[in-house]
Amino acid sequence: MNDANTEAKAGANHSVRSDFSPEVELYDQTQTLRTIIADDDPFARRMIKDVLQRAGIVVIAEAHNGREAVELALHYRPDVVLMDVVMPELDGIAATRRIIKQMPDQLVVILTSSGEQEMGLLGLRAGAVGFLSKDLEIDVLPQALRGAREGEAVISRKLGRRLVEHMRRMPEAATGMRPVKSPLTAREWEVIDLLYESKSTDQIAETLVLSSETVRSHVKNILRKLDARSREEAVAIAQRMRGSEA
Repeated sequence: MNDANTEAKAGANHSVRSDFSPEVELYDQTQTLRTIIADDDPFARRMIKDVLQRAGIVVIAEAHNGREAVELALHYRPDVVLMDVVMPELDGIAATRRIIKQMPDQLVVILTSSGEQEMGLLGLRAGAVGFLSKDLEIDVLPQALRGAREGEAVISRKLGRRLVEHMRRMPEAATGMRPVKSPLTAREWEVIDLLYESKSTDQIAETLVLSSETVRSHVKNILRKLDARSREEAVAIAQRMRGSEA
């Protein structure tokens, strides 16, 4: 962003509608949430910081570019990183990918300009748990970050509809029976389903809209939980688990 149009964009942020689901307001707001703001625009960082702090969220650091965002996230390990996409030295998507590679459980929410839904999908594939447009009413940000911490996929309704359409086009074989008594999470069963189809790590990432690093982390957890030495053995064990409850 440049200084000439920053104030105009800031004004729009306060007035334009919100398309983020208000249901996240139901989450417990008493727990302190720690976050890092990564944005090359100092005015935008200040505006976001003020809103978050008024809501009781602790801004522990600010990054001016993607490289700083990675370094600060690895050092402070915040609850959530709020990441702009367009930044110097390293863009927000690449920065997110590097953070998730080092810390697979780190929560990152992508923040970018309107009309860039493809950026949202790229952010999710890089490992982000959410994508919000800068056209979002800024006062909704605290709710969104708390929702991310509580396990919500923080996305706009427009992007949500795209993901629904994506899931509707998935083959039925990707939705097998999940045993009630199982050490695996629902996401890990989705990965098992795709391993059963002999999908590669990159293909699984594409199908589930995840980063390849996140998929590898899921596979590692599956092998550990099932005490399996290979992907093929894990699939075989999972099939036996399904058969025992059929």
